[in-house]
Amino acid sequence: MSEKGIRNAKTLGYPKMLLLGFQHMFAMFGATVLVPALTGLSVSATLLFAGLGTLLFHFLTKGKVPAFLGSSFAFIGGYAAVNAMCGTYADIANFIPYAGIGVVCAGVLYVALSALVKAFGTKAVMRFFPPIVTGPVIICIGLTLANSAINNCVTNWWIALLAIVIVVVCNIWGKGMIKIIPILLGVVGSYAAAAIFGQLDPAKVAALSEAAWIGIPFKMEDTVFSLFKNGNGGAIASAIFTMAPIALATMVEHIGDMCAISSTVGENFVEKPGLHRTLLGDGLATSLAALFGAPANTTYGENTGVLALTKVFDPVVVRIAAVLAILFSFSPKFAALVSCMPAATIGGVSLILYGMISAVGVRNVVENQVDFTKNRNVIIAALIMGLTLGIHFSSALGADTMQSINGALSFTIGSVTISLSGLAVGALVGIILNAVLPGNDYVFGKNAQGDESVNFKV
Repeated sequence: MSEKGIRNAKTLGYPKMLLLGFQHMFAMFGATVLVPALTGLSVSATLLFAGLGTLLFHFLTKGKVPAFLGSSFAFIGGYAAVNAMCGTYADIANFIPYAGIGVVCAGVLYVALSALVKAFGTKAVMRFFPPIVTGPVIICIGLTLANSAINNCVTNWWIALLAIVIVVVCNIWGKGMIKIIPILLGVVGSYAAAAIFGQLDPAKVAALSEAAWIGIPFKMEDTVFSLFKNGNGGAIASAIFTMAPIALATMVEHIGDMCAISSTVGENFVEKPGLHRTLLGDGLATSLAALFGAPANTTYGENTGVLALTKVFDPVVVRIAAVLAILFSFSPKFAALVSCMPAATIGGVSLILYGMISAVGVRNVVENQVDFTKNRNVIIAALIMGLTLGIHFSSALGADTMQSINGALSFTIGSVTISLSGLAVGALVGIILNAVLPGNDYVFGKNAQGDESVNFKV
């Protein structure tokens, strides 16, 4: 046993290791299943590929990093945008494969960044992704989602407010595990109240009673492979340009998480096994999940909280949680239970989550002490936010907030029409401006607090 914690959980015995594995699964559970509930993806597939992705990550990082990979909140807006975009094509009945291929490409960007980090080092690569670019992009991700949260809240405000109150109380005044899982408790409490007062959808309740206890976690029509038959080329290109830029935010989140886990455990995982290995593991896990219709993965801050709480840092315990998630994924009955969740419950917790995403962007800028007395920084932030939000909500570019249709900048190459989301345009312009304008003085690793400031979890 070290001063900071237990590195080898086998000293605790297998019963306690299993209990700690359940605790890690419990910590990630609420957030991980909430993403498919918000996006319409499969809960079962989400759990399956969270477990498999975590095991893949551990394999690629030589089993040294005690990280759990759950579904990412950062991509929620992208799924909504692709869903709305696919609705404009008469020949597309299912948006999930199209969103999936976009997320696969986002995972490929992780792999590319991994190679660059291996070749040139972290500091050299991160100069192209400073907080003046990533901060405003993250702010815009949250702001573009806020109206959908309100639309769900208005279905039953008291249920939504109950979820909000539970999350806030647990997050501010909770102790131990209560403080680590406020979202899960908010969902369970609000859901239970809705059930008691008869606010659940009768059709979904009937589907719950008919659902099988054991089944296959994913459907082939949700996989990217289904596009090989008759995929729409324009929709595929548009989905890629919509989803891939979000990796700009999540890659920075990953780096912050690795710094946070290193600080918690007392070992420098950025150096050994190396940031290139952790990025590779996260990217390949994300692409694998997306291929089969599951959401993008990301390293989970909730499980870092469990590490700090228990002082047991052995990655074996996290791998036990991954196996448990895989086992739960084979129960359609559980997936149906999640599907019964009232829209107001989703609205309440997502209102906090979406606002938190924007707040994380502000935190990223503040804690990295971005100097807004410099005109270059003001211009970069202004254009990122102006283009992202302007295009997203522009009626002239096809936006209809009542129908949840987002604006997009469209152009045609040959017979294929490609639509660029506001976030894609804003992120691309921000990266280019940061590269060409003089005065880029950002150095990764100089401010440890700033390096850890990107974390989309409540």
